[in-house]
Amino acid sequence: MSGAKVYVGNLSWNTTDDSLRSAFSNFGEVVDSIVMKDRETGRSRGFGFVTFSSTDEANAAIEGLNEQDLDGRNIRVNMANARPSGGGRGFGGGGGGGYSGGGYNNQGGYNQGGYQQSGGGGGY
Repeated sequence: MSGAKVYVGNLSWNTTDDSLRSAFSNFGEVVDSIVMKDRETGRSRGFGFVTFSSTDEANAAIEGLNEQDLDGRNIRVNMANARPSGGGRGFGGGGGGGYSGGGYNNQGGYNQGGYQQSGGGGGY
């Protein structure tokens, strides 16, 4: 059995793997808990994941802890997005948005007024 993973966002910088596990263990058997850290600085990135042994436990934790206080912050808790099987990373987006200025204005009457193409704000 693979368990059910929940995403925990808006974590305090002080939240650790252990304090995360402790907060979530009231809702079921915590198989794994991890606060994601910056590779360079070792500092918390403000989110983590908790894996429960069952989906029911994960749902109970989402119900019980979403928007609740943990270490002084109202955390966000929801089901972690399952990665698509096979190729592709699923984290597209980002970048782009280029052509937002008046571009092509002095092309002899080619007054497009600037291609407002707001780029896709990135994902995580």
